[in-house]
Amino acid sequence: MKVTEAELVISAVSQKQYPNDRLPEIALAGRSNVGKSSFINKLIQRKSLARTSSKPGKTQTLNFYKINDMFYFVDVPGYGYAKVSKKEREKWGVMMEEYFAEQALLRACVLVTDLRHEPTKDDVQMYAFLKYYELPVIIIATKMDKVPKGKRAKQLKQTFQTFSVESGDIVIPFSAETGEGKEEAWRYIRQYIS
Repeated sequence: MKVTEAELVISAVSQKQYPNDRLPEIALAGRSNVGKSSFINKLIQRKSLARTSSKPGKTQTLNFYKINDMFYFVDVPGYGYAKVSKKEREKWGVMMEEYFAEQALLRACVLVTDLRHEPTKDDVQMYAFLKYYELPVIIIATKMDKVPKGKRAKQLKQTFQTFSVESGDIVIPFSAETGEGKEEAWRYIRQYIS
């Protein structure tokens, strides 16, 4: 998909702030610092629409990125980061629960994980949370370029097994460095926004 327009429309903390132009939405979830921003930036061929940070826990709101006036990527706060206060984490939890439970325009969720490692307990919990709301999930196993070619199949199999990936959901190996997996990611995302 060729992206000609991409803009951050709003950073929302509650439903009354969500955009009201009725465009379909694709949520992006993942551990703090797993590479969600790099994934968005690679997909839309921008260097820094989504701010990447070496400091985990940077995304603290629901960030609505409008793409080609067709749909939104909605970047949700990363999880599993210890340095955020319990109170702050609870606030994010309520905000995310409201979004995933109430948002009728949400078509699917991209769950970003790190191919180099087995999905964490938090990753598995997030997948279960998304399945509870009956959302289709596209698992993006990122940082593929850092896994030797001979070990990729083993790491992918581990990702499938750890998540117990449900039928209809998909795992795509991806690299923000090389762009591998980008076309496949767009192919699946397109199915949910058309």
